[in-house]
Amino acid sequence: MKRADSGARARSGDVPAPLLAAVSRSFYLSLKFLPPPVRGPLSLAYLLARASDTIADAALAPLGARLEALAAFEAALAPGAQASLEAVAPILAGLGCTHPGEARLLARICPILRSYHGFPSPLRNEIQAVLATLIGGQRGDLLRFGYATETAPQSLVSAADTETYTYAVAGCVGEFWTRLCALELPDFARLPLEELLHLGCQFGQGLQLVNILRDLPADLRVGRCYLPADQLRTVGLQPAELLCAPERARPVFEHWLDKAADWLSAGERYVQGINGHRLRFSVSLPRRLGQETLALLRRHPPLETPGRLRVHRGTVLRCALGSLLESATRPSLD
Repeated sequence: MKRADSGARARSGDVPAPLLAAVSRSFYLSLKFLPPPVRGPLSLAYLLARASDTIADAALAPLGARLEALAAFEAALAPGAQASLEAVAPILAGLGCTHPGEARLLARICPILRSYHGFPSPLRNEIQAVLATLIGGQRGDLLRFGYATETAPQSLVSAADTETYTYAVAGCVGEFWTRLCALELPDFARLPLEELLHLGCQFGQGLQLVNILRDLPADLRVGRCYLPADQLRTVGLQPAELLCAPERARPVFEHWLDKAADWLSAGERYVQGINGHRLRFSVSLPRRLGQETLALLRRHPPLETPGRLRVHRGTVLRCALGSLLESATRPSLD
């Protein structure tokens, strides 16, 4: 009986809501509305993913220190690593972190990792697998862009590289979400699992691509260009010229806007293919916010617009209300 109780606590997840809200912004709304059997594992997996992302983005730390910290963090996720968790904390503390919520996240990493190790092995294995993919993508990002600057930016080489990157940092999350729901919510699927895995992957890639396109100016100012170099060459541009001649890159930018719209459309089919109004809402909301952001980027190309583009709070509320209505209906799959 004691073991079963422990498993139930692990499934519910001892995830502090204020910490989750501090680092997850609008995605916190989706996590909050998830059904209880998956809310804990998905929320904790999100915190772990944000921790690895925070490590990779710790700009005040040298490249070598970030790579070392990522390796230590990944090792702490391995089965049987509970005894050495305390060794991770000082490594992460030495990185320095300017975002208050992310600093609190790294300061609490040991109890979060202990909660992760308390999950039943099927859940823990799924979380470890998706984090291995995410950390691999983050490590590759650091190696590619580690010494890039605004005056000497580095770029992805081809369209295939951009698509591979969106999978490594988000498409794999759509697959993970689907597999975890299959474990914990046996009746969640209205479509075959393989189809949902494909749709979830594309949906995740679409959300990440929207983020990439929105953040193009900020990334270029630190030397990162996620638009592929071979496509930029077709319009006579080098990555270093994007900020001073952004209008010339518009054909490439619009190509990726269309790709993002295509991938985001998989989210609508995904919502139609699952049961449960809470789960449907949690998928519908980021899809609607992604579509609104995409529309904003079409109206105001970020490379040609001063300041960072964000959807307004009123738009977030409208998306939430639309998602509530969508989650309450169950259309035909024909």
